[in-house]
Amino acid sequence: MSDPRPLEGPVQPPASGEPARMLVILLHGLGADGNDLLGLAPYWARHLPDAEFSSPDAPEACDMAPSGRQWFSLQSREPASMLAGAERAAPILNEFIDYELARLNLTDRQLALVGFSQGTMMALHAGLRRPRPPAAIIGFSGSLVAPERLASEARARPPVLLIHGDRDEVVPVQALHEAVAGLASAAVGVIWHVCNGMGHQIDQTGLDMGTEFLSAHLVGSGYDLPMSALAATA
Repeated sequence: MSDPRPLEGPVQPPASGEPARMLVILLHGLGADGNDLLGLAPYWARHLPDAEFSSPDAPEACDMAPSGRQWFSLQSREPASMLAGAERAAPILNEFIDYELARLNLTDRQLALVGFSQGTMMALHAGLRRPRPPAAIIGFSGSLVAPERLASEARARPPVLLIHGDRDEVVPVQALHEAVAGLASAAVGVIWHVCNGMGHQIDQTGLDMGTEFLSAHLVGSGYDLPMSALAATA
């Protein structure tokens, strides 16, 4: 493609060595960069060998740390400020998603968005407003920006998995329950799980649930894993 890539960041091609049949876009949290979440790719690639994993750096330098990136500033946690930041970043993220899908000759039905912390905010905010729904959205340790607006603004209703630790010191677990309520008000199907004793991180339970969720929902995965473990957590 001749147009420049809207965002930069690392990519892991399909482990199978074949052309990608699905795309997983990994959205990092505040103060990190694309290399942070690309660490999920080797684990999931064992179960999804035809998936390409793309982990872009957020568009702004972090204004709360000496290094790293941010999707928008969180110096103010006021709802209006966070909504303005998410709305400013969403078109940049959507341009990147469209670019990557076109590059791989894939559609939204072969796309999954996975976010951590602020990346979860962006995965939910952008993914639920796209004109065509992605196959799945997974959010770790994050929140839903402006949940009261979602019912009137949602254009896409993909299946969503949210995972949070009950000892999260950065984004309190109450954010998960508020997100679940906001998603339900917009008729978005959500499975959620609280990890006992876990802080602001992704643990083995989250990795395993993510594997099952991605395998169940990504078109062309070729897998038929049972959803019993996921259903039991909702």
